[in-house]
Amino acid sequence: MAAITRFEDLEIWQEARKLSKEIIFIAKSTKLNRDYKLKEQIKDSSGSVMYTIAERF
Repeated sequence: MAAITRFEDLEIWQEARKLSKEIIFIAKSTKLNRDYKLKEQIKDSSGSVMYTIAERF
């Protein structure tokens, strides 16, 4: 088993990135797009998961 040297190699970070991309797509392509504040809060919180994983690494 290889040592993980970058947070991008963590499977959990990769999954968080996929989820974040899906959330952003949904926020842009559904009725959420009309509610700017809510849409931005949802997008920001989904990205926050990736940042927290990277920061803790």
